[in-house]
Amino acid sequence: MIKNIEPINFLTEAILKYAFKVHTGLGPGLLESSYKECLYYELNRNEIYAEKEKAMPLYYEQIKMEIGYRVDLMVEHKVVVEIKCTESLTDVHTAQVLTYLKLSGCKIGLLLNFKTSSLKHGIKRFTI
Repeated sequence: MIKNIEPINFLTEAILKYAFKVHTGLGPGLLESSYKECLYYELNRNEIYAEKEKAMPLYYEQIKMEIGYRVDLMVEHKVVVEIKCTESLTDVHTAQVLTYLKLSGCKIGLLLNFKTSSLKHGIKRFTI
């Protein structure tokens, strides 16, 4: 079991390292799309595969429903990253990440709120 946990911890640490770099470089006052684009750039520049605005289909009774769910970033097909820029994170934001985890099959999710003076106060990690 430890062999499965260590690589994912290394990956989430790398994601957070680049999220901190972006937050430090840009500060807390921009739109979500700015942080998403810059984090996407940093991850790919550092050879960490990330997909931006990854479509998540919903299956209902074996029928694929195209209803427009999109994950901000999916990293290495293993970690869902949802980016926010809001005064505070709410239960709706948590539910969104948990839904994306369920739809994607990923086991780890990061909810990052860039509208904080220090990004460390805007990080939530989810495991299912």
